[in-house]
Amino acid sequence: MSLSELGAAVRWLREHTEPAGGPRTGRRVRGLRREELAELAGVSADYVRRLEQGRRHPSAGVVTAIARALRVSRADYERLCALAGYAAADGPVPREAGAAAIRLLERFDRTPAFLTDTAWNVVAVNGAWLALGGGAAPGRARDWNVAWRTFCDARGEISRTDEHQAGFRAALAARLRDTHLRHPADPALAELVDELRTTSRAFDVLWRSPETVSAYENQAVFRTPDGEDITLDGSLLGVPGDGLMAVVLTAAPGSADAARLGEVVRAARGPAVLKVGQSGPG
Repeated sequence: MSLSELGAAVRWLREHTEPAGGPRTGRRVRGLRREELAELAGVSADYVRRLEQGRRHPSAGVVTAIARALRVSRADYERLCALAGYAAADGPVPREAGAAAIRLLERFDRTPAFLTDTAWNVVAVNGAWLALGGGAAPGRARDWNVAWRTFCDARGEISRTDEHQAGFRAALAARLRDTHLRHPADPALAELVDELRTTSRAFDVLWRSPETVSAYENQAVFRTPDGEDITLDGSLLGVPGDGLMAVVLTAAPGSADAARLGEVVRAARGPAVLKVGQSGPG
């Protein structure tokens, strides 16, 4: 990855991209102005300036948004992605969990964890997550989407402080927006975003004014099936080979929450891993 090369490439492409409608008289600069590119790509002009100076590492979604704004060829898009350290997006969001990803869930046998695609659709959960009362009603696909459940159909057995809730929602919206930019031709993703924006004003506000989220760390209180509360910290891990994400929930070592979590998991009799959409173990 070379940020200086990436910046130089963006600047060259910007200066060689005519505004929509063709060249305009009276302009003293070639191509698009930074402000024009910023507006088209949904970022600030200062962000574009720093990017061209090699002082910003854009997300994969921002790279795609800039490439789209500059109307670049597929080859130039792939080059921008390579310079930023990403693979070029193409086709629908990957949703299949491979054997290695499933083994990851199995190895977290005492730790609640689940896999999602980058559109926040849960694709598999482990037994420890099920022991917490995780899961969804069969036949309701939206119940297995983390963003939908958070913004449109919140579960009463999971609660967060206002601060943690705001951070969690911002992270969900930011990653979903990034995914939408990278997979604009995925109809299922487009439908999900439309429904979220129509149903949830909070989501629509975040979608129109996205925050920059560099890391995912959150905390939630889970009401277990036996009525006890357990406070857990959530971390997000990438599963690059499958293009998935793993959400892992842990309790502070030696805490009462860790002890209660251990009791709940040990008492569980469910499958080691459950793939979403199946009635039995994955």
